[in-house]
Amino acid sequence: QVQLVESGGGLVQAGGSLTLSCAASGSIFRVETMAWYRQAPGKQRDLVAGITNGGSTNYADSVKGRFTVSRDNAKNTVYLQMNSLAPEDTAAYYCYADVRVSFWRRSDYWGQGTQVTVSS
Repeated sequence: QVQLVESGGGLVQAGGSLTLSCAASGSIFRVETMAWYRQAPGKQRDLVAGITNGGSTNYADSVKGRFTVSRDNAKNTVYLQMNSLAPEDTAAYYCYADVRVSFWRRSDYWGQGTQVTVSS
């Protein structure tokens, strides 16, 4: 079994910064893509940023230039540095990981979510 544990959410004023962390643990052979999604009340869960095991990244247009995704493969941990936060960034942020539990078997895993609230 694999667990994803997120930390770093909270309340911040507009223009401020937060850093989210997500650590994967358990029966892990290799973690492939890791990503952050977010879901605001009444809306669908959308991709914010993703990063492959090799370090290739992609971002939602709405966060380009403000958010930076990174990872530490030795720690199976992904980070999301969020700068210039705006009220529209308010959402529950979820960590995602594509994990190989063996060379042949891989599954998707989600964290429990961490709330980010940006006040105007």
